[in-house]
Amino acid sequence: MIGKKVGGRTYYYLVTSARVGGEPRVVSQRYLGTAEEIGRAMDGDVSAPGEARHRTFGDVAAVWATLERLDFVRRVDDAVGVQRATTTLGTHLALAVLHRATAPDTDLASWWEDGAAREFLKADLANHWRALHRLTPERLTRIESAVADAVLSWLGTGNTALAVDVPQFAAFTTADPRRCELAGLGLVVTKDGAIPLASHVYPREGAPPFAALAEDLRSRYPVTLIFTAGQAAQLDLGRHFVGALPLSEHPDLLAKPASAREPVDPERFAGLTAFDTRAVVAGVRRRVILTHSETLHNAQARAFGDELGTATRELAGLDAALAASTYRGDRGQVNAEIARITRGRRVERVLSPSLTGTRPGEIRLTWKIDDAAVSRLHDEFFGKQVLVTDHDWPVAEVVTAYRARTHLDSTFRWLTGSAVAGPTPRWDWSPHRIAVHTLVTVLASTVTHLMRREADRAGMNLSVRELMDSLAGIGETVLRYPSTGGRPRTRRLLTERSPEQQALFDLFGLTSLGQSATRRSSAPPASTR
Repeated sequence: MIGKKVGGRTYYYLVTSARVGGEPRVVSQRYLGTAEEIGRAMDGDVSAPGEARHRTFGDVAAVWATLERLDFVRRVDDAVGVQRATTTLGTHLALAVLHRATAPDTDLASWWEDGAAREFLKADLANHWRALHRLTPERLTRIESAVADAVLSWLGTGNTALAVDVPQFAAFTTADPRRCELAGLGLVVTKDGAIPLASHVYPREGAPPFAALAEDLRSRYPVTLIFTAGQAAQLDLGRHFVGALPLSEHPDLLAKPASAREPVDPERFAGLTAFDTRAVVAGVRRRVILTHSETLHNAQARAFGDELGTATRELAGLDAALAASTYRGDRGQVNAEIARITRGRRVERVLSPSLTGTRPGEIRLTWKIDDAAVSRLHDEFFGKQVLVTDHDWPVAEVVTAYRARTHLDSTFRWLTGSAVAGPTPRWDWSPHRIAVHTLVTVLASTVTHLMRREADRAGMNLSVRELMDSLAGIGETVLRYPSTGGRPRTRRLLTERSPEQQALFDLFGLTSLGQSATRRSSAPPASTR
């Protein structure tokens, strides 16, 4: 234990020494306090903190750990080139991605002031937006390529690339800085984890048809095209694709009994079964896979139940209005109202309304639900998809590729959802700002999908939103003790963790990050540091 005298007061430290390169060196030191503080602690008189506050820790720390593993700041700075600023563009972009990935619905300044990010990086927040303005189109392209190289280095060689369209990506008009419009985003992503490697945003007005976007992506990258049932009719399939087909085009597959399907991968896809066969698609005999998901089946059944319940309640209201003579429309008007209430193919299949009477005031309404038709919906449609591909991949890999779009669509809706409500007023949504906004959002999805992949490999099947919510539940309580002549002492305590949170805590190495933040917040007097 050694003492350091500063300003007439002596402050004591617990010091550990060791030989480094044959020479004695101090390898660690821990601030203990003044003699009076140590004496009171020995007597059990520990001073109470002057203030305490709570903040999230796990999500910020885990994203920062992933950025560090990618060597994000250095790679971005290398892609940008020589810079004069003390806070480099790599640091500014890391800050933007960290904020977008952990608090997309919170103002940057508030998030920075109240959050844990300040424990991991030093940033010049006053010049943050001005710094991002230096991201020219050429620099944006080089940065995206540099981060893609880092991702592929992390994953290793041989990872198949997929071309995916995310049609509901938020962007902003140049005419009104506060107005948000939906645009489309073409992405090249990895099959393993759906991790974005390259992006191409296009405006909603005058947007290219999906077929044109697909050919553009195919011309630039060796990719497997992913498409939905609604996009299938636009495409000349060519080579390397995984997509969905309209269920109505394959009634023979839908009629297959459940016994014809086999479990796909109970560990990765609980409740998913499939029937792998061949069928004629667009005049060519191709590989098709009928899948059935218990999760999707239950969700569709609940939605249908709500839809059917709403229709029957509205029919009951119409019947009551007819009986009370408050609805005086003729028979044609009543039929039009019934058609409005029962619109929707699924309700029309099971609900049979009928009218008696011909003149206003005499018309009465009855209806019945066809239980056999409801059973057919459950047996033949709910939970099912028909996938088509030219790959000979295992069924689990085909499903993984097709679901990449679902995961990405969910992630981007979360990352840009707050923007739809209204952007920060200080932003002038010029084409350059939109390009920067797009890059930050894509990089945030890259980092969070890498994290989701790591969690999935560790046996935790979570969406990005579920993953980040679980990590955000790992909180930190910051206790500040009154000053005794130097800088006020600070202690940080992490909250208790659920088994899932503890697994994520260990997976992303948050123990070392928490200890590092605690060491930095220990409070020796400022002049001794």
